[in-house]
Amino acid sequence: MIKMIAIDLDGTLLDTKKKISTRNKVALAKAKAQGVKIVLCTGRPLRAIRPYLDELQLKESGDYSITFNGGLVQKNDTGEVMAKSTLSYANVKELVELAQRLGLPLDVVSDEVVYILPTDPQHESIYAQLNPLLHFQLFTVAELTEDLLYNKAVVAFEQTYLDQQLAKIPADFKERYEIIKTRDVLLEFMPKGVTKAYGCQLLAEHLGITADEVMAIGDEENDLPMIEYAGLGVAMENAVPMVKAAADVVTASNTNDGVAQVVEKYVLQ
Repeated sequence: MIKMIAIDLDGTLLDTKKKISTRNKVALAKAKAQGVKIVLCTGRPLRAIRPYLDELQLKESGDYSITFNGGLVQKNDTGEVMAKSTLSYANVKELVELAQRLGLPLDVVSDEVVYILPTDPQHESIYAQLNPLLHFQLFTVAELTEDLLYNKAVVAFEQTYLDQQLAKIPADFKERYEIIKTRDVLLEFMPKGVTKAYGCQLLAEHLGITADEVMAIGDEENDLPMIEYAGLGVAMENAVPMVKAAADVVTASNTNDGVAQVVEKYVLQ
């Protein structure tokens, strides 16, 4: 019996216009009414998903979200952090040096603030276009300090150049960080071991739910760990091949109510 549904946003719950369809909303509302926990599981901070939480009526006591790709587990009504894993100051300094060497624009996310760093003035970050609800602040490398919070580091840039430079990242970085493409134009750096599966597991344990009682739905590389973790891993029809290969079920696309279809089939009584 499914007791928790972890759902990715872009390419999964959201259509190409970043909207939630009526059928998806109705299916999730019915699942919640049955006592199933509906958990948005995203790389974004809580502030960037608040409009969707409002739309889905997921801001009551007992509603949770997994943000920063598993880095935070939070209560939706208060924003209280139930669990947290972040980058260190030393990590950020090392990633700044890497971005400078590779000619990449690096942004560092600190809760709901994004520090725009001048790692390569010739290549301007497009992260503000991807997450307009966040507060963006120009920052120098010298202003980075030990006492600041660093949730994740991101590189947002045109796909062809980003993929070209991604291939140049040294192997030892991949051993020490979670380095994941969350969209074709977005690369994210997280602490090693911090994935959406990590966040799902922490929340499930808090709620007394086993992995077999979790459904996870996604489409991108960063969704792969939670789809492998869940008792019922679901890939969207528009998912990347590795996610489809790992999933137990492939549902319809994000433009054809894929979330609703799989919830109706496996969850609703």
